[in-house]
Amino acid sequence: MKITIQQEENKAVTLKIEGRITEPSLSVLDRAWQDLAPTLGSRKLWVDLRGVTFVDTTGRRLLAEIHDKTGAEFLADTPMIKHYAEEAKQPIRTSGE
Repeated sequence: MKITIQQEENKAVTLKIEGRITEPSLSVLDRAWQDLAPTLGSRKLWVDLRGVTFVDTTGRRLLAEIHDKTGAEFLADTPMIKHYAEEAKQPIRTSGE
């Protein structure tokens, strides 16, 4: 997985992800967005998934957490990735629900 952060001064920040969002590499993505979140201020976070080829269950949970904590918007281009992006925007359910 490759992660690139693009910042537009006072406008938006794009977290671009390429490759597979899967368990072995999730710690890198988790660290990247955790480091980025406090610096956003009033800027919007865009998560660019257009280079993503696959997202496993754990990766989908992390995308949902990113959306839940930051209100991030997702950029997606394939039906599968668009589905995962829409899924991530749903409220996170706890195991008791």
